[in-house]
Amino acid sequence: MTPACKTRRPADGNHPDGSLLDTALYLAAAGVPVLPLRAGKVPFGNCPACRGNACGGRPNMKSAGPCQCPAPCHAWAAATTNPHVLTSSVWAAVWREAVAVAYHPGGAGLTVVDLDNAAAVAWARATLPATRRVPTTRGEHWLYRGAMPSANAVRPGVDIKSLMQYARWLGPGTGSMAVLPSAVRALVVKEDTTPAPGEVASSVPARAPWSREVATGCRHTERYVRTGLERGLALVRARTESGAASQAFGVARFLAAQHTACPGPCGLAAIGEEIVTAAVSVGVPEAYARRAVDNGLQATGERAA
Repeated sequence: MTPACKTRRPADGNHPDGSLLDTALYLAAAGVPVLPLRAGKVPFGNCPACRGNACGGRPNMKSAGPCQCPAPCHAWAAATTNPHVLTSSVWAAVWREAVAVAYHPGGAGLTVVDLDNAAAVAWARATLPATRRVPTTRGEHWLYRGAMPSANAVRPGVDIKSLMQYARWLGPGTGSMAVLPSAVRALVVKEDTTPAPGEVASSVPARAPWSREVATGCRHTERYVRTGLERGLALVRARTESGAASQAFGVARFLAAQHTACPGPCGLAAIGEEIVTAAVSVGVPEAYARRAVDNGLQATGERAA
């Protein structure tokens, strides 16, 4: 997120003269919607007219309302690129009390993978495509080009901040920003996959399992493929509470990567069906399971042949 304007880029996340407002104006000029944060690094509370969402909410919120309040109410929804709003008399008092600047990633066409600790950072480095990284107090923000739904706790120490969410501006970061990968999109699938206790979300008709008959161009032995697949299926079936869809994505991605040097076909479609069946068996709706597995199989650039 390098603002395309002619002012000097803040080296420490703030404008060179130290003003939070100037930092906000600098980002707004680059098309990044911004808002002030108060003590505790949270948005300012709603004004009396907007308190309890009595105003109906802003037009750009999930439940679109008629509110046109000039104050920075409704948290992320108040983020703006309009310099006249940012410098208005209504916002002036807020900037005097602000302690940080935040931005709306989704409004700028971005997604932030918020890695809250060293373990989460290590996981990202081993799993996700390299992209621009911004150091935080406890971990890192990884920025990708592309917006998606936000979700908290998609895995230990990992939050996704994009649409209808805000992130604290901590500087431009380092590295080239990559396009939002399917591996990140798949992380939010589990938000929709927790079944009610005792409820079966769906079932998949029995299909022929992977065999050498459908993998005539695979360079691996049948034992090698079956052993890896069974271990992967066991990982998916172990996710009985949550995360089975994300696990299915990871298994599909890993197994597909083993066949990138094969002349093919390798029967990846049959492997994918077995992973989908395993995910559905622990309560993942078939549509979500199939989407996660398809994304995993395609993550290496290979087709499920």
